Amino acid sequence: MEIKINTENSLLVVPLGGVEEIGLNMTVFECAGDLIIVDAGLMFPEEDMLGVDFVIPDFSYILDNREKLRGIILTHGHEDHTGALPFLLKELKVPVYGTALTLALVREKLREHGLDDVALMPVRPRDSVTLGCFSIEFIRVTHSIVDGVGLAIKTPVGTVIHG
Repeated sequence: MEIKINTENSLLVVPLGGVEEIGLNMTVFECAGDLIIVDAGLMFPEEDMLGVDFVIPDFSYILDNREKLRGIILTHGHEDHTGALPFLLKELKVPVYGTALTLALVREKLREHGLDDVALMPVRPRDSVTLGCFSIEFIRVTHSIVDGVGLAIKTPVGTVIHG
């Protein structure tokens, strides 16, 4: 069953992972015909998942809406926020935004998967980028890995703070 939602005057937030679990952090924001992704993480298997190396989010919503996708924004370099990126980028060609350390970690991961042509777009705290109807400001945060950022995602219907 396909659900039609009018995102011209509303904001659709679709968590594809990372809710009530550790790992799989990935959230889609959709508004006015544009879509962005925040993080693309994996989850390591639990002990009853024999033969499974890692778990990735279900990308079907993104692939079904690929023509709306304007970019991927990474908040920091932990695997639970970046680990699924190579699997997604094998299906899509889209720019990836992140801080210098985050992109350095991602660059090596992408190289291991033969993805050397991905547009990696470095940002710094206080920078802003516009992706379709979204204006994203990068906010310095403190985390257990350096060079992490929070996001102020400005949309036509309001601003979302993604910590």
